[in-house]
Order: sequence, then C-alpha cells, then structure tokens
Amino acid sequence: MRKMNGEEFDELVSFFDSMARTSWLKSVHDTLKETTGSWEDKDILDVGCGTGRLLLRGAQEANKLVGVDLSSEMVKASIQQFFYHDLSGKSEFLVADAENLPFEDDSFHLALSTCVMFLLPDPSKGIKEINRVLKKDGYIAMLNPSEKMSQESAAQYTKENDISGFERTALLKWSNVSTRRHRYTADEMTALLEELHFSEVTHKEVLGGLAIISKAKKEQDS
Repeated sequence: MRKMNGEEFDELVSFFDSMARTSWLKSVHDTLKETTGSWEDKDILDVGCGTGRLLLRGAQEANKLVGVDLSSEMVKASIQQFFYHDLSGKSEFLVADAENLPFEDDSFHLALSTCVMFLLPDPSKGIKEINRVLKKDGYIAMLNPSEKMSQESAAQYTKENDISGFERTALLKWSNVSTRRHRYTADEMTALLEELHFSEVTHKEVLGGLAIISKAKKEQDS
C-alpha cells in the first residue's frame, strides 16, 4: 500500500473544508468532542488536522491547541481559521508526518485523529507515535471507517437519511477510499490499541455503523 504525500492534499483544501461542514461529519465531530469530555486547561493535538474545524469545537476550553497535517496548504488554512477566530495565541499548526511527530515525549493530554490513521500503510506506526507524545494517562480519540463501510452501504445510508448533493458525494468518496485502505471492527481496533500500550478502550458507532469512534487511555508504563 502506497504512502500518500502532502502535495496530494494541497489542492483539496476546499473539498475537505466543505466536507468538515457537512451535516454528517459535523455530527460525528460533535460526538467525538462529547466522547472526549472537557478540554479545560488541556493541551490538545490533532493529527491530520485538515482545516482545523475539529479543534475549534473545544478552543475556548483548551490551554493549547496544536494541529499537524502532511499538507502545507491545510496548515495554512488552519492558521487562517484560528486567526479569524482570534485564537492564534493559543494555537499552533505545523506540517508534519503522523509517523514522525515533531514533539517531545509526554507533551499532550489528548490526541485526536479523524479520517487519517486508516489511510496509512501501517496505522500502528501512527498510533505508536501518538502514544509517545501523550502524557501519562493521556487519551487518544480516533475516527475510522468500520468493516461495514462500502460504496453500497454508504449509498444506502445517504438514501435512508435523505443526504444529497455535495454531502452525498463526500461520504461516497470517503467510502471509496476506505475500501482501498483500512477498515476495522471494534474488536480489531481494540486489539491494535492494546498491543500499542493503550487500555480502557471504548468504541462508539456513528453514521449507522459505517464508522467508529475509538477512545483509549495511554498505559502508565508505556
């Protein structure tokens, strides 16, 4: 499986920003934020931050918000987004590889990653790197496609939920990419996270089971 590069995403900033504003992904982001609880006084990392819209959900609570993305254009868009919301002082956005994060060990209370780990040829490398930069007792929260995700199931979901136009197109494109990358059952994701020294693993199905939000705690001795 080929590793993707930042330039492939540079021309897709508008698409991904629009996708982040679809009703279905906004709902998923809301659920993910609810799952992670309060960000009060915490340092938050988003791996594969896109245009920064997920981080905005807890911007008023958090102590510091840091986003990394392979795409320099996504990073520029995030910087502009946070400048517009007068949040530049508590945010930082960097071009970086999920498999080689430019941070010290034990740097963050919470690390987010939505629609990213499943794209990596070996997702365990990205998750292992997140574990490294998390503080002791820090948490990871991810969104990944489940084994139920496919073009057919996504099309059926859009039909049942009256999703049309760009919103339908965006979900179908995600489903198409998912079938060519990684999809996980809850049990498979639990096994992967536990192997990489996480515990207290929980999952929540979203989008009618087409995707799962996974949350886990970094083990004390990892």
